[in-house]
Amino acid sequence: MPEVIINGPEGRLEGRYTHGKAANAPIALFLHPHPVHGGTMNNKVVYELYHTFAKRGFSCLRFNFRGVGRSQGEYARGEGELSDAASALDWLQTYNENASGCWIAGFSFGAWIAMQLLMRRPEIVGFVSVAPPAGKEDFSFLAPCPSSGLIVNGSADQHYAPEQTQKLVDKLRQQKGITIGHQTIEGANHFFTDRVSELGERVGAYVDERTGAAGKRQTG
Repeated sequence: MPEVIINGPEGRLEGRYTHGKAANAPIALFLHPHPVHGGTMNNKVVYELYHTFAKRGFSCLRFNFRGVGRSQGEYARGEGELSDAASALDWLQTYNENASGCWIAGFSFGAWIAMQLLMRRPEIVGFVSVAPPAGKEDFSFLAPCPSSGLIVNGSADQHYAPEQTQKLVDKLRQQKGITIGHQTIEGANHFFTDRVSELGERVGAYVDERTGAAGKRQTG
């Protein structure tokens, strides 16, 4: 996982990157939880998502939002972080001009930012939204949601009520032309404590189904 430095809107953004082996490997970007509450690109859920995609041959990038780790700048209430994510995706696309597809995944606050970026970048063909802050942040911008994807939450999420996540899923499922998968991990809390591996397995199975890659995963 080579360290990379990305030119962001407010200066340097610190990231980690794994390059897919295939010449046209698909790309995936991963967004971490809330910067003010200790979220970083090394969060266990983000790390698990990153490696779940990397094992399937994706070129993967995770990075620290402004003001986190060695990334420059200060927290900007979501708007700045969305700009950071856009810059990171630009970087990822520059290094993978022949990518066969583009995905985005986020956890908690990162899921909210990921869904906003999804609305602005039509090249994103799939998403994974883990424990999105439904009921707290405004998701009305998903009108309509442009791509199919998967939403995962824990039944014991202590931060965002599962019924609020279900409302978000139900709203998105009313839209035609896309398919929204939804999985609730029974007993899992917001951080998927002791359940991160199960989360990775479920996300991996979804990606395999979407890409037709079951049985063709890379190892290592």
